[in-house]
Parts: sequence; C-alpha cells; structure tokens
Amino acid sequence: MNIRQIDDFYAVSGQITVEDIPAIKEAGFKSIVCHRPDGEEDGQPAFEEIAAAARDAGLYVAHVPVGGMGLTPDAVTGMVDALDDLEKPVLGYCRSGQRSTVIYQAAERARI
Repeated sequence: MNIRQIDDFYAVSGQITVEDIPAIKEAGFKSIVCHRPDGEEDGQPAFEEIAAAARDAGLYVAHVPVGGMGLTPDAVTGMVDALDDLEKPVLGYCRSGQRSTVIYQAAERARI
C-alpha cells in the first residue's frame, strides 16, 4: 500500500487488502472510498470484503466505481455525495490511485 496525500482531507492508494485496514485506521483515516468495480481483475478483493473489515474497524465506507466507461456524471455525483457524507480524512483507492485522484478532482470542481 502506497498512500499519496492529495490534500488535508483526502489521500489515494492503489488496491488495498483486508490486512491493510488496521494500518489505514492507525494512519488516521476515518473513511475509505473504493473506485474499482468488483471483478475488474483476477484476485482483486471484493468491495464487500474490504467494507466489512473497514466497518469492523470503525471506518466509514463508500463504493463509487469508475470502470471502463471512464468518469461518468453519475460517478462524479456519487463522489460528491460520498465526500459530503463521510468522515474525514478519506482514503480513496483503485488499482493504481489514478482514478481515485481524477474523480476527487472532478468532484471538488463539481462542489464549487
């Protein structure tokens, strides 16, 4: 797991695992947003596996997938809603962290 800070309230990472949840909590994150569709890649943990472990650790979670269609208006709206509803700071993840960065930037522009 390679966490990259975007601003005071949001950071991104590539794919996380259930085993990463304690370190994410210890790093001070209050919420996690997954930007990967389930089944995107063989061996990828399902969102619900990550979500269950995160909830058990007292973290909030949201699933705002960004798949092959790219950044859709629905995805941006979902991210705006997630950012409005979730406790901060938030960790967004996808395969590499790129989609999590792009959707955050789009959501921030949409919130203005």
